[in-house]
Amino acid sequence: EKRSLVLPLALAIVVNIGVYGLVVRPLEVRSAGAADRAKAAAAALKAADDNYAAARVLVEGKTRADQELSTFYGKVVPADLSSARRMTYATLPALARKTSVKYEQRTFDVEPIDKNARLGHLRIRMVLEGSYESVRRFIYELESAPQFVIIDNMTLAQNDPIKPLTLALELSAYYRLGLNGR
Repeated sequence: EKRSLVLPLALAIVVNIGVYGLVVRPLEVRSAGAADRAKAAAAALKAADDNYAAARVLVEGKTRADQELSTFYGKVVPADLSSARRMTYATLPALARKTSVKYEQRTFDVEPIDKNARLGHLRIRMVLEGSYESVRRFIYELESAPQFVIIDNMTLAQNDPIKPLTLALELSAYYRLGLNGR
């Protein structure tokens, strides 16, 4: 007797299940896939932005390093061998006098030059005598001088406690080379 009411209701339930299975569920799955793809795309975009920022910093750093290197070669390093000799020839004895160190001897050597090198190498060996304080002051003044001279090696000796200290220095001065290492 209640078949007339149950049959349309059962048919409505079957139709709802069919619509859900054929229409709603595929749309829900597609929507969830789109959300996952959107998350993946956002993560990829963030990674690409990070890579771009890192590349920009690298390029800026390289540009700054190129400028500093250009300044170093153009303003700090002497233009040629004779400029390097002039820079050290008068400066080192004057520095010894200024710091009350006795200048004993000095020798210069020019190291062989590689054809593809940009810099030449002038080796200087010096022997000085003085008190401990004078020797310290000489080394400090040499290290803080505007001339580009590098202390490669130093030996401090005192053979007799009455005599002053002997300082043997090996220094390097670099200079620019022209084309083909000249």
